[in-house]
Amino acid sequence: MAGRRTKLHLLGIFLLTLASLKQHCVDGESKVPCYFIFGDSLVDSGNNNNLPTFAKANFLPNGIDFPEGPTGRFCNGRTIADVIGELLGFDNFIPPFATANGPEILKGVNYASGSAGIRNETGKHLGVNIDLSTQLQNHQVTISHIVDLLGSKDSATQYLNQCFYLFVIGSNDYIANYFLSQSYNTSSLYTLEQYAQVLIEEFSQQIMNLSKSGARKVVLSGIGPVGCTPGAIASSDTNGSLCVDWINNAINLFNNRLEILVNQLNCELTGAQFIYLNTYGIVSELITSPAFQIKIDMCYKLNLYGVSNRWELPCEDRNLHFFWDAIHPSEIANKVIGGLSYLALRKIL
Repeated sequence: MAGRRTKLHLLGIFLLTLASLKQHCVDGESKVPCYFIFGDSLVDSGNNNNLPTFAKANFLPNGIDFPEGPTGRFCNGRTIADVIGELLGFDNFIPPFATANGPEILKGVNYASGSAGIRNETGKHLGVNIDLSTQLQNHQVTISHIVDLLGSKDSATQYLNQCFYLFVIGSNDYIANYFLSQSYNTSSLYTLEQYAQVLIEEFSQQIMNLSKSGARKVVLSGIGPVGCTPGAIASSDTNGSLCVDWINNAINLFNNRLEILVNQLNCELTGAQFIYLNTYGIVSELITSPAFQIKIDMCYKLNLYGVSNRWELPCEDRNLHFFWDAIHPSEIANKVIGGLSYLALRKIL
């Protein structure tokens, strides 16, 4: 009976998600005036396109199901950030910082960068990326332009107080740093417990600095179950489990601390509203639920660098695959994850 209730619950949420995606087109008004996105390849929309890096996706078959074709999204279609943006009521996708200009920045900017992490060195073995510290510096550039557009710093601050901020970052600090001992010495410097704490302390400082610039509605996404990705399963022994448990256990050392950090921020920053997004729980429930009958495998192979092979043909039944490639979810997965995430964050809108 419990399994049947879970199945019906997830199916109901999935249908609600699809209905909400259609409804936003009718509303004609966004629930917040602007939407700022920080993160990694899970939400990058083209900031890496012109960087000297292997971590880019501005070519087919990436974007094969996206309205604009390949844009730099590491997916066949929309990302989680895109889906949340639609549910927030935005008519257009939030532009990447690399191309955003003029009055369009008043609707928001996407600063995310493939292979980036909380730590500056993360992912640099693939080439140049825009780490979180630099993303936040880029946001300061945007703020200066908003001051010019609105006429004063006070007007800009009041405007930014109403905006929505999403952070999806941290997984690369493990898969493109700590777990990659041939390129980084992090694992020899810290235990997993120490490393999680180091990440949280650095992330906390970055978020505190952002709050000084007017951010009041902030969602911090936990890291998803990296040990359940096709890449992790192919490279590590699952010992009979569905996923690589030791990787997921390491990830949750960070997630647990992040949830505590969100509670602390809500207590310490008057007038601010922070939400911890339990991405790990959302994805774990989906991939283990009989209601979500999608293959937990990838549709599109990656090369030796862990990034996309140009022009390689993906699978045809993309709506039946949870993962687009060895690391990134497919659009159908992002629709459901994004919808469930939106339901969790509505209380700060």
